[in-house]
Amino acid sequence: MRVALFVPCYMNDFHPDAALSAYEVLKRHGCDVVYPRNQKCCGQPFLNNGMHEEASEMADIFLSVFGDFDYIVSPSSSCIGAVKYRYATLEGGERFDSLSRKSYELCEFLHDIVGVENLDFQTPFTRKTGLHDSCHAVRELYLSSPSELNIPRYSKVEAVLSRVPGIEIVRPQRDECCGFGGGFSVMEPDISVMMGRDRIDDHSSKGVEVITGVDASCLMHMEAIARREKRNISFLHIANILAGREKGDIRL
Repeated sequence: MRVALFVPCYMNDFHPDAALSAYEVLKRHGCDVVYPRNQKCCGQPFLNNGMHEEASEMADIFLSVFGDFDYIVSPSSSCIGAVKYRYATLEGGERFDSLSRKSYELCEFLHDIVGVENLDFQTPFTRKTGLHDSCHAVRELYLSSPSELNIPRYSKVEAVLSRVPGIEIVRPQRDECCGFGGGFSVMEPDISVMMGRDRIDDHSSKGVEVITGVDASCLMHMEAIARREKRNISFLHIANILAGREKGDIRL
């Protein structure tokens, strides 16, 4: 499988360790992974703010960079969700149909394409781990069952993470937004912080040592709150756990 690794802007700048972890995990599971060096922003910030002309330009660039790969995989549900579903809202959105069909969040790809039964994570992770379900992952990509729907419960992310030796996964009481929401955290900072604190409290009540998830943006938001309040809790992108890599640990 020829797989293109799409790395979101903020992850490239703030958490390159998670991007490298995603690369390593895909390589270890038999993928021919390519990191296109000419990739740019997917345009999600423009889509979020109704700037469709600018978003369309970014989407066209994305198509030209990633269009020829078998699969496009990203360690981010929000950015890959924009490619899979929101490009279709742009004028002439049908030109992005091929991108939509082959774009996957990392855990989604490991679950649906590689297959849970074929996953082999060799580095144990023995800390009690809270799994944060980010909004795009749950309610756009449906990587887990939204609590408001009367459907059988499932979680592709938990199924993948549970393959890590020694891990104890704890779910919070509610699958609610952490309060980041991109521009929302800028426009409504007080509400955003309250929502983030509520998510941290929910996880902390379960006695977790680490909070993980598929979106670095959510983790960064909650980590900032936890640091400011001097809480003894760590945050680690799920790709780092799957690769056996601690945050900031970059081995080239």
